[in-house]
Amino acid sequence: MNVYLDNAATTKPCEPAVTAVFQNMVEDFGNPSSLHKVGLNAENNVTDARKAIAAALVCDPKCITFTSGATEANNTIIFGAARNYGRRNKKKIVVSAVEHPSVSEPIKMLEQTGEYTVVRIMPDRNGEISAEDFAAAVDENTFLVSCMMVNNETGAINPVKKIFSAVKKNYPDCVTHCDAVQAFMKLPIKSADIYADAIVVSGHKVHAVKGVGAMYIKKGVRIAPLVYGGGQENGLRSGTEPVPLIAGFGAAVRALMSTMKTAYNNAETINNYLLKGLSKFDFVKINSGMDNHCPYILNFSVEGIRSEIMLHYLESRGIYVSSGSACSKGVHSSVLTAMGVPGRLADSAIRVSICRTTTVGEIDALINALRDGYASLAKTK
Repeated sequence: MNVYLDNAATTKPCEPAVTAVFQNMVEDFGNPSSLHKVGLNAENNVTDARKAIAAALVCDPKCITFTSGATEANNTIIFGAARNYGRRNKKKIVVSAVEHPSVSEPIKMLEQTGEYTVVRIMPDRNGEISAEDFAAAVDENTFLVSCMMVNNETGAINPVKKIFSAVKKNYPDCVTHCDAVQAFMKLPIKSADIYADAIVVSGHKVHAVKGVGAMYIKKGVRIAPLVYGGGQENGLRSGTEPVPLIAGFGAAVRALMSTMKTAYNNAETINNYLLKGLSKFDFVKINSGMDNHCPYILNFSVEGIRSEIMLHYLESRGIYVSSGSACSKGVHSSVLTAMGVPGRLADSAIRVSICRTTTVGEIDALINALRDGYASLAKTK
C-alpha cells in the first residue's frame, strides 16, 4: 500500500477535475478569444470556472484573474504593486519572515535594487505572526504588506484579518496581499472580511491539476501586469488561456465547496490521531504550534535522524512525506529557523500534509514506519 502524505506539495487531481480537463482538450478545445461557437464554448467554460473561484472567495468574478500558478500570481502582485504604488516616498514593504519563496524572493529582488526597504516580521515559537508587531511596522511610507494565511511548512494560521484591518484603518492606500494557497478550500475565505486587496490561490493544491492558479485583485487596486500581449484576462495576464486547466480548477473547487466543513473536521480527527501516535515516541519533537493551527499540515522532528535519511526509509515502506529543510545542502528551513527551532531539530524535520481522503489506516502505517525507521537508523549512526 502506498501512503501519500505530501498534499501541501501537490494533491491528486479529483475525478471532476480530470473529466473537465479531458473534455476541454478533446471537445471544447477552442480558443476562448475566437468568435465562433467552438471558441464561445471554451470562453463559457472559463467563465464558469471564474465564477467557481469567485464563489469560494466570496467576490465578484470580474476580480478573478487566472495565471499559470501561485508563483506567477504572487510575482505579478508584488512587482505590479511596486510599479504602481512604490513611487516617490512609498518605498517600504512589510512582510512576514516565513513567506513562501514565491513571495519572499521577489520582495528580496526589490530590496536588492536599493530602492526599497523591507521589514520582516518574525514569528513566535509556534510559527504565528503577531498582528500587533506587524501593524506597528507599517507607516506612511509603506505601499505593500504581505502575510500568508496558512504557513506551508508548519500549518500556522496567521491573523491576516487583524493585520490587514489595522493597516487599512491607518493607511487605506496600502496594498494588502495574502498568499492563501494552503488555506484555500480548507478554511473559509471571504475577501472583504479579511480586508485583502489581493489574494492568491493555486489549482494543484486543491485537487485540480498543475499549471493553473488565480489571483483576486480588489476593484480599484491598480496592479501593473508582468505579461503583455493580446490583453486577455482584462489585460492583467495576456496570453491564450489554458482552458483545460482552468476548467479543471473550477470543477475541483465546485466539487469541494459543499463539504469543506466536513473535510476540515475529518482533518482535525486525523491530525489529533497522528499527534496521539507521535506522543508515544520520546524521539519525536513537534514543531507546529497547537493553537491557531491548520490540521492539514503537521511538522515534527525525529531527533538524531536527518530528514533526507528518514524520508528515504519511509519511501522504502511506500510512505511519501516531505522535509521541512533542505538537508541535502546543509541549509536549515528558513521558516523553522525564524521560529527559533534549534538546528539539530531543523535538520531532522518532517512535514506531513494530509487531504480529505487521508485515513486512520494510513496514519497507522506512518507511525509504524517511523518507529521501525528510528530503531533501524539510530543503530547505524
